[in-house]
Amino acid sequence: MLEREPLRETIKAYRNGKFDKGRTGSNAKVEDLWWDWFCKDSSLANKGRSLLQKLNQIADSKKIDADNTYVWFKNHCPCNGNLYDSMSISEIGTKRVIYCIIPKSGHKCDNGKAQLYGPKNDFETPIVEGTWKDIKDWFRN
Repeated sequence: MLEREPLRETIKAYRNGKFDKGRTGSNAKVEDLWWDWFCKDSSLANKGRSLLQKLNQIADSKKIDADNTYVWFKNHCPCNGNLYDSMSISEIGTKRVIYCIIPKSGHKCDNGKAQLYGPKNDFETPIVEGTWKDIKDWFRN
């Protein structure tokens, strides 16, 4: 994985249009946020933009230290379900994951629910499970 810029810089770039479709070099910039994937390479830019849009909705939360964390994306392939994407927020220094955010799980047993995992309960079960709005609300409170 490449050295990551602070989440604050990623969000600033997003808000300034540096990840916008059609902007020169933007696909490569979005694709650099991916760590692992099972989908087609050609899907990464659009999937990444969708995750960046969601990240933008929670990035100003007091629960996120935007100066000392970074974001990375992963595309999952469950044995029993459909491909789905997640984003993780990790500490820059230790690379320890702080939050794993799944906007829509692909596991059949999860029925497409949004999920948030974190160290609060050792990532054992979701801290929040429901809709994307539930995740946003948790970060806002």
